[in-house]
Amino acid sequence: MNESQAYQYFVLRAQKIALSHGFEIVNWEETFNDFGDKLSRKTVVHNWYAILFAQLGGGVAARVVASGLRCIVSNQDKWYLDHLDTPWEEFYTNEPLTNITNPKQQGLVIGGEVCMWGEKVDASDIEQTIWPRAAAAAERLWTPYDKLAKDPKQVAGRLAHFRCLLNQRGVAAAPLGGPGRGAPIEPGSCYVQ
Repeated sequence: MNESQAYQYFVLRAQKIALSHGFEIVNWEETFNDFGDKLSRKTVVHNWYAILFAQLGGGVAARVVASGLRCIVSNQDKWYLDHLDTPWEEFYTNEPLTNITNPKQQGLVIGGEVCMWGEKVDASDIEQTIWPRAAAAAERLWTPYDKLAKDPKQVAGRLAHFRCLLNQRGVAAAPLGGPGRGAPIEPGSCYVQ
């Protein structure tokens, strides 16, 4: 058995064990890319590669749902909180259904995930790095498509209010303006920073 076969055997065996105990199966997209036709039809594929890395697996979410599997979308170039240069507006406007037009296949995209990797944060700045950009993605995911604001500026007031609530409750959420973890541009109410 070579390395690739051993990896496939391990994943498929782990799936069989998990299913026998009634667990949900979530695999990163590499398993789908490498041997998707052999995965249990109950598998949820966690799509995390960015369009930026198309040679490594771009368009995976569309291929996953076209194959009949469920998918969780977590675009590395749009929903990774450690990418400090990504403003909240891009978190809000990221479309998890890109290139998925079939309504049945759209229903197989069961959610999304924003990620915060630990190598760029510690206890002193994690809250500022996460909030309010994670809230922008959450609103994007929880809002029915036909009710989404076409211009993210339409939700800025709501996110600013949420940031103020977080600050009042002791959560050090960063201002909306600027990149993640930025300081306020000038003094003033948290509603306008």
